[in-house]
Amino acid sequence: MEQKRGIFARFLDVIERVGNKLPDPFVLFVGLAFFMILLSWVFSLADASVQHPGTGEELAIRNLMSGEGLQFILTSMLENFTGFAPLGLVLAMMLGIGLAEKVGLLDYAIRKTILKSPPFLLTYTVVFVGIMGNLASDAAVVLIPPLGALVFYKVGRHPLAGLAAGFAGAGAGFTANLFIAGTDALLAGITTEAVAVIDDSIVVTPIDNWYFNIVSVFVLTVVGGLLTSKFIEPRLGKYKGDAVEEESTEELPRAKMGFFAALIAGLLYWALIFTVIMLPDSPLRGEGGTIIPSPFIDGIVPLILIFFVIIGLAFGIVTGTVRSGKDVADHMTEAIKELAGYIVLVFAIAQFIAYFNWSNLGTWIAVNGAEFLQSVNFTGIPLIIGYIIFTGAMNFLITSGSAKWAIEAPIFVPMFMQLGYDPAFTQVAYRVADSSFNIVTPLFPYLVIILAFMKRYDKNASLGTYISLMLPYSIAFIVAWIILIMVFYYAGLPYGPGVYTFLEDRAQ
Repeated sequence: MEQKRGIFARFLDVIERVGNKLPDPFVLFVGLAFFMILLSWVFSLADASVQHPGTGEELAIRNLMSGEGLQFILTSMLENFTGFAPLGLVLAMMLGIGLAEKVGLLDYAIRKTILKSPPFLLTYTVVFVGIMGNLASDAAVVLIPPLGALVFYKVGRHPLAGLAAGFAGAGAGFTANLFIAGTDALLAGITTEAVAVIDDSIVVTPIDNWYFNIVSVFVLTVVGGLLTSKFIEPRLGKYKGDAVEEESTEELPRAKMGFFAALIAGLLYWALIFTVIMLPDSPLRGEGGTIIPSPFIDGIVPLILIFFVIIGLAFGIVTGTVRSGKDVADHMTEAIKELAGYIVLVFAIAQFIAYFNWSNLGTWIAVNGAEFLQSVNFTGIPLIIGYIIFTGAMNFLITSGSAKWAIEAPIFVPMFMQLGYDPAFTQVAYRVADSSFNIVTPLFPYLVIILAFMKRYDKNASLGTYISLMLPYSIAFIVAWIILIMVFYYAGLPYGPGVYTFLEDRAQ
């Protein structure tokens, strides 16, 4: 047993060294953009070409080092950046969600849900709130695990079990949610950019994985809760530490009243929206009175943005965190400031994807890759599981979900489309793999913070303690998610409104 732990520890050391040698994501994508320029030149020298699967047109690989390529690089640079689909989606979503977070609404809801949970539901509540916490983005990883540890400690249970349950939900389950979150907008935008290689008429929206995400919340809550109660906590044993925790009693004035005001305002808002939808000749319905597709679906991001602004304002006005229009602008500004690194990264990602598409390398790889997979009969669920394992392994080298998807989407989305799979289905496979293995990679940016929380209760806690505590969650979550994907796959269930496994079933 000692030998196995030694081998695993050495393996993690290798992963950590290799990962640490990778450049910053911005530098990585600048390098990939230059690599695309070089690759296009090599392929053009070989007179490589591919037949477009949609139009049947013969497409030659275009050389980015040619005069035409240089013109494209210079004249499209700003448009590549400003026209990059995820940028506007993410910024818009964060205006609303960021306001709700900065006025204190999300923090209040998370704290009260965990701290007031009935004892028999405590474990499941911690996991559930962790999963739902991704509405608050990375703040959930910092807020929820210590709250879980605190509550477990208060009721005489092992605090590390509570910390692990909260971290598993917030870290490994972050891609699931009952609501549409910023992650949905970010990934959908990148996917839409990748889809254009094959068919620029298809748009992947932030709600295309919504049904799958909703089911995932409850599946992961049960799996995480059972794992914590039946395996993690018994393994840890009875807590014998001497940690002293004091629950913070500081709370915004009239926070409870503000929360109910936000709840009522949110319910009234959606009641109004659905009343308008039900009206005869509703402007939110599509041709023939359809809901899918419709202006309602096309406008879902602005509608969600307005929802978060309304509930944020209701809470902020009642609690006093919003006293004027300037306060609203200041809170939104603070939220956008936190996306500065993402905006810088997007500039490089946008160039890389634009070069990939313009050169026709994306189409060439998609068509030839799909033909190879078909020739070796590697399709269906085995292909999807193989892709999930591949992406999970990539997590040990690149921890940024958006950066990893920006690399994978231009390759795998068109390739899987050639095999008949809907791009939103490919996105589901990516999300579950990326999410599950976040918590076990030594490169996870919040690992040090979680270790610090662990040391409050166990002064001898180390990386080995951390990995042994969190690895069971990664394995359990990915197995549960693969089974769930198989259920959706074989039962023909929709992953979102009008979105199924196969492209031919997509509602147009």
